[in-house]
Amino acid sequence: MVIVQEADFDTATLVAQLRERAAGKAGAVVTFTGYVRDYAEGQATDTLFLEHYPGMCEREIQTICDTAQSRWGTLEPIVVHRVGRLRHKDQIVFVGVGCAHRGNAFNACEFIIDALKTRAPFWKRETLTSGNEFWVQQHEADVTKTELWNTASQEPDKSMRKASPSEPPLQEASRE
Repeated sequence: MVIVQEADFDTATLVAQLRERAAGKAGAVVTFTGYVRDYAEGQATDTLFLEHYPGMCEREIQTICDTAQSRWGTLEPIVVHRVGRLRHKDQIVFVGVGCAHRGNAFNACEFIIDALKTRAPFWKRETLTSGNEFWVQQHEADVTKTELWNTASQEPDKSMRKASPSEPPLQEASRE
C-alpha cells in the first residue's frame, strides 16, 4: 500500500493494519518514521515544503516495494509519504514491512527508505526561522547507499553503518 498525502498519519494505526494483514505469517514487523529536522547546519528550520510528481511518484514507490517483496519475501509493505507544508518535527514518512524473519524485515525496510530517498520524485524546499529559503539537495551518501543495494549482495556494506555505543563494532565474517 502506497499513499502520498498532505494529512498527518497515525503510526499505531498503520502498524495495526500491517499486523492484521500479516495474520500470523510475519515473525517480524519493522517500521521507520521520518521527521522534519534542521537541514541547514547551525540554522533552525521553520517549515519544509514537499512537492511531488503525482502518479509517477506513487508508481516508483510501488516499484521499490515490489522489489523488496521479491528480494526479502515481505508481505505487502505500507509506505505513507506526506507532501505540502510541514512544520519542524512533523512526521514526513512511514515505512512498515512484515516478514517471516527479522533480518529480512530490517533489510527490506532499510532498502525501501534508502531507495525512496533517491528514486521517488519529491522536491523539498526548506524555510528557516530567519525567513531564508532553499531547495534541499540530494546527499551523495544517500545515492551511494542506494547504489550498494543494486550490487549482487542482498544488503549494503555493513561497514557503512555506525555501531551504537551498546553494540560491538561490525566485523566481516571469515570465509574459510
